[in-house]
Amino acid sequence: SSSARASGGKILFGSQTGTARRLAHKLSASLRARHGLELDVVDARDFEPESLSSTPVAVVILSTYEDDDGAAPPENARWLCRWVRESAMDERVGALHLAETKYAVFGCGNREYGDAFHEWADKLAARLTAGGIGGGGMRANEDVMKRRAGAGARGTRDRDGDGDGGGKPLAAAAAAAAAARASSPSDTSSEDVVVDYDTDAEEGSGDDDGGGDEMSAGSEDDLDMEDIGGGGGGGGDATKEKREMVTPQLREALTKQGYKILGSHSGVKLCRWTKAMLRGRGGCYKHSFYGIESHRCMETTPSLACANKCVFCWRHHTNPVGREWRWQMDDPLTLVTAAIDGHRGMIKQMKGVPGVVQTRFDEGMDPRHCALSLVGEPIMYPEIAKFVSLLHERRISTFLVTNAQFPDAIVNLPAITQLYVSVDAATPETLKAIDRPLFGDYWDRFVGSLKALRTKNQRTVYRLTLVAGWNASDATEYAKLIDLGKPDFIEIKGMTYCGSTSGASNLTMKNVPYHKDVKAFGESLAAYGLACEHEHSCCILLARKDPYLRDGAWHTWIDYEKFQDLAASGKPFTAEDYMLPTPAWSTWGAEEAGFDPGETRVRKVRNHPGK
Repeated sequence: SSSARASGGKILFGSQTGTARRLAHKLSASLRARHGLELDVVDARDFEPESLSSTPVAVVILSTYEDDDGAAPPENARWLCRWVRESAMDERVGALHLAETKYAVFGCGNREYGDAFHEWADKLAARLTAGGIGGGGMRANEDVMKRRAGAGARGTRDRDGDGDGGGKPLAAAAAAAAAARASSPSDTSSEDVVVDYDTDAEEGSGDDDGGGDEMSAGSEDDLDMEDIGGGGGGGGDATKEKREMVTPQLREALTKQGYKILGSHSGVKLCRWTKAMLRGRGGCYKHSFYGIESHRCMETTPSLACANKCVFCWRHHTNPVGREWRWQMDDPLTLVTAAIDGHRGMIKQMKGVPGVVQTRFDEGMDPRHCALSLVGEPIMYPEIAKFVSLLHERRISTFLVTNAQFPDAIVNLPAITQLYVSVDAATPETLKAIDRPLFGDYWDRFVGSLKALRTKNQRTVYRLTLVAGWNASDATEYAKLIDLGKPDFIEIKGMTYCGSTSGASNLTMKNVPYHKDVKAFGESLAAYGLACEHEHSCCILLARKDPYLRDGAWHTWIDYEKFQDLAASGKPFTAEDYMLPTPAWSTWGAEEAGFDPGETRVRKVRNHPGK
């Protein structure tokens, strides 16, 4: 195409997590390189809406997220959206105040959140049309649309590539280029533009407080505009081969965070507590509460996908989201073998690290425990029952965590050494705000998951993550949920702050409760006994007094060898059949506060500026 400049043309981005911003810069570069067009990238917050009428072309990339009042535009685009809405309804402004402005609006989102995932892009496009041609122009509502160059266009951006139209390369750039060309007197072409904007890099959701699956957080800079528009996504054609869950961009982002990707949808990572115990520097709270050997614990997941996007997720939302399994599926035997091999490979990398105890290094090469809580939702994997059974065949215990959105899958699970359900909120409103679930019937699924625990004969746990200012004052409401599942234990842990690198939530260090606050919260749940604490992890354990308190002594530890024998027998057994006494140092109020006295405590000296 001939070189041209859309004088004063803008690419505006409204983003909650930063992905739309990166996309805007990519689009600008693509327009420059492929079409010879120059459009300035501007944060919607810094753009004066009244200047729209004098802007020849405006390309808006906008996500939708949900706050307390429902679907909303990102914070940095709220004034822009409000101004456009009010102008469209204000007769004093004039029906044709944007008649000279050509525009393209692209809604970023994920169809897993339903029809609302691009709601504000739709609204903005409609109101821009009303301001330009009195509401009488064409505006497509489909993902695939043809629009005469120079007229408005609206596209949708779906990370999971489930579009109806099969995808057109450079659709976004083509639409923007057509609008930009139409604004230039030197180009009077009236070519048709096809917009089909599905991609594996997601900005946000229509039902997502924070709007971003940060799968693209570490990879958007490597996303070529040629990839935008789909191609390779799983569409409505059932004859198409299912795609892999882990895209090259996602693989790169997770690898940078220390994950070892297994097959096409699984991962394994070395926990910091595994490293600490290899060096004789103490174990995790599971060591204190349940007697696991932290240096022999493998942290993995058979499914990187999740049905929630929790505000406190310390994986920075690098995992994809979904409500059902729709990807290629790897064989469980292959995954278990790969997980053990991957874990051993990471243990090997600890050889030669100062302080590593040789006997523990040797033991670490033979994992005895598996924490199925790495990232994502393990029970989404259709072969989770076989996966767990294969671990037990190798006498590896299982600690499986589910996010309480798949009650039927919980019921169908085989015996698990210890089964967790995350109970992050006590009311529908707070659950929606904190977990940001994809399902519309999330509360029914949540309650159903809690009730499903009552069908299990082995150890069950409610896991509560306290977020100061969000759910740390709901003890009375939490108490009402206890009877639904009657769990053996309740773990209460303060959230871990991992910085603001993802931008996926506005949590800060102020939202991290102190250990004394967590203990106070636990004390308010009088139905359960105060069993253990691990101060270093800001975590406490409540337990049912029957059967875990015997003759004044807690029995929260696990006889792992007996569990494996019971699981292999094929006969019914209960949690009471494989419990052991809890050591005094890990019990509530002990001087050690959960730190194993057989370990060496290393306290870091932090020199803070100004102190």
